[in-house]
Amino acid sequence: MKIQDVLRKEVMIMDLQATTKEAAIDEMISSLVDKGIVTDFDTFKAGIMNREAQTSTGLGDGIAMPHSKNAAVKEATVLFAKSAKGVDYEALDGQPTDLFFMIAAPDGANDTHLAALAELSKYLMKDGFADKLRQVTSPEEVIATFDAAEEENQAEAAAKVAPAADDDQPLVVAVTACTTGIAHTYMAEEALIKQGQEMGVNVRVETNGASGIGNALTADEIKRAKGVIVAADKAVEMPRFDGKPLISRPVAEGIKKPEELINAILDGKAETYHAAAGEASSAAADSGEKTGLGAAFYKHLMSGVSQMLPFVIGGGIITAISFLIDNFMGVPQSHLSDLGHYHTAAALFNQIGGAAFFFMLPILAGYIAYSIAEKPGLVAGVTAGYIAKVGYAINMIGADESKLIPSGFLGALVGGFLAGGVALMLKKYVKVPRSLEGIKSILLLPLLGVAITGFLMLLVNVPMGAINTALSSFLEGLSGSSAVLLGLIVGAMMAIDMGGPFNKAAYVFATGTLADPNALAHGGTVVMAAVMAGGMVPPLAVFVATRLFPKKFNKEERDSGLTNIVMGLSFITEGAIPFGAADPGRAIPSFMIGSALTGALVGAAGIKLLAPHGGIFVVALTTNWWLYLIFVAIGAVVSGIIFGALRKEQDA
Repeated sequence: MKIQDVLRKEVMIMDLQATTKEAAIDEMISSLVDKGIVTDFDTFKAGIMNREAQTSTGLGDGIAMPHSKNAAVKEATVLFAKSAKGVDYEALDGQPTDLFFMIAAPDGANDTHLAALAELSKYLMKDGFADKLRQVTSPEEVIATFDAAEEENQAEAAAKVAPAADDDQPLVVAVTACTTGIAHTYMAEEALIKQGQEMGVNVRVETNGASGIGNALTADEIKRAKGVIVAADKAVEMPRFDGKPLISRPVAEGIKKPEELINAILDGKAETYHAAAGEASSAAADSGEKTGLGAAFYKHLMSGVSQMLPFVIGGGIITAISFLIDNFMGVPQSHLSDLGHYHTAAALFNQIGGAAFFFMLPILAGYIAYSIAEKPGLVAGVTAGYIAKVGYAINMIGADESKLIPSGFLGALVGGFLAGGVALMLKKYVKVPRSLEGIKSILLLPLLGVAITGFLMLLVNVPMGAINTALSSFLEGLSGSSAVLLGLIVGAMMAIDMGGPFNKAAYVFATGTLADPNALAHGGTVVMAAVMAGGMVPPLAVFVATRLFPKKFNKEERDSGLTNIVMGLSFITEGAIPFGAADPGRAIPSFMIGSALTGALVGAAGIKLLAPHGGIFVVALTTNWWLYLIFVAIGAVVSGIIFGALRKEQDA
């Protein structure tokens, strides 16, 4: 597929009227909505603004590529827009933006489509191509400009073939990746290759895009290279670069500073990279900052959590529906213990949800171990998670019956790291003749990993099981001051960094409480309800503040306040990040007060929730939905008033 196949003439805007970033985004989205490409303005805009909150898609040189892979998109489309006056788009180079390509990708976009989007980035890096677009006056001329450049694009692609082993030019290898894998990934690729050609350096670039890994680096290329450039905002495979000079930077620097990165390798300024034991991947989102034990722990933990969440969300919501069905159809007082599976329909939902929920702990432990040791760790981790879930049936000495010892979420957590460590040790110390290397990874490592991890879980399950039982009893008995205090703490944690480690720690703890069978039997936990309520407050507080104190926010901030109401209601705490980052001294304490208040109120009322995500869309699954909404509203209003009162008035 060519880029011209998704560059739609009927949605192009040849004279963009907006002069501010959000107004320009609104104008482009309106064109997509008017032509039926986007079905819901707010949903698509929320996706666009979430991406902008991570890093501006104003790439510099007057070009911006806002993009979202979004459920509101009917078909893959690229909208071209041109501004005569220029827009203050917060571009990476700080200059006005006059050329826009808004990429609308449906959730089911295939790899061919994403490859075409990548081509767009490559066109825009060509000398003089953007200037030609600035001269066009009609949609037909836009398409003609791309048609004329297609032959040149093919020649450029041919130049990317890996250099021969006897090539006199120095070789530098690179990896580029951005969070969405649509635009910045390929812009950085093109910038590095182009700069290398100008400097007489062969730059070989591997792209980690949404369509997968492109132009994968070979072991021979890495061996011959003078060094490695990692320009990435997400995890990439790192152990292969062990012993090579390596510089790691955000993907934006691959676009803006390719000469600086290449020179750092050529001048010997890059430090030699040494892969940590068990390291499977790394990300340059930390702008080159070194990572320690805590950062590695967090990375591996979140790898497991991210894979686990779909099981928790799907299973939790479906299970919660079973309670709604029984509540709606009615359950006799004498059978309240059967709530959720009393009627046949409810029992079916409960069984389906329970099946998904069952895999929660094995998946968590499995992917923690996978993050540490890759494939050899996966099977051992899943086994550890299963044992933590169901426990051991041990014939106790002097006893007639088997005793089941599960260790729950905490056991799976420890088991995942334990399995990963075991797999790493086996990979390092199990030596076989070269002729048997093939069976090492498919036979010896899984066999030994499962056996050793399984027996070690005997030692883990007993103490972790005791802790898990105590924690379960504490959570089950939460009431009065203890529930208020815990709700206050987790609510405040959701607002401290709005998506960062504190927020994630509270959320992981809350989802872990859902692994308890008692939670499934009683409609969820108070902790889960407090965490979601507290996480909804910051974006809603932004909405309240911008409405009640309009003179204290500029127009762009007031417009963003409208977007935040959608994010808040959807339990997307990250919507408030731009306000927290711009004014942390006033915003973060304000948000924490409201979130803590809401969490405490939820705890005091003993409201429970089984669905771990969804915001207002799953509020009916709480044990008291109307009171729950009132508490969220109270926290949002309190935070919004405090935030607005603390702000200084600004020019409109």
